[in-house]
Amino acid sequence: MTLMKKSRDPLAGFGSLQEAVRDMLATWPFGEREALSIADWTPSCNVSETAEEYRIEAELPGVKQEDLEVNVEDRVLTLRGERREEREHKGKKVHRVESSYGSFMRSFTLPNDADEDKVSAEYKDGLLSLRIPRTAPQETKARTVQIKS
Repeated sequence: MTLMKKSRDPLAGFGSLQEAVRDMLATWPFGEREALSIADWTPSCNVSETAEEYRIEAELPGVKQEDLEVNVEDRVLTLRGERREEREHKGKKVHRVESSYGSFMRSFTLPNDADEDKVSAEYKDGLLSLRIPRTAPQETKARTVQIKS
């Protein structure tokens, strides 16, 4: 007769504990079940074009202009910034904060006909508007390379 030792799963029961904590958080303090999610903040951007230019509009509510940076390097346009959380809540009890805070970064590869030296930016009412003029496309020409011996 051979006896086999039954192995114990060290994570057994963890799933039910995780579900219990999620259920508790989802119903507190309002009593109705809502899905909770945690995600990094990424601002919404709209990209469009006309015959004269490309436009990028980034929605950045609550971001101060001094906390924004726009860089263009090697045909990549990068937006960086931070939305800072106001931690002072004098005289009020905060039940939920659904706004995202912290640093963000978005990058866009510019098309060949974008003039990266003439990018302009305007910031008003939480909307960053970038204008990238179009130029004649910079064509790459194929050529034969001589092989030396």
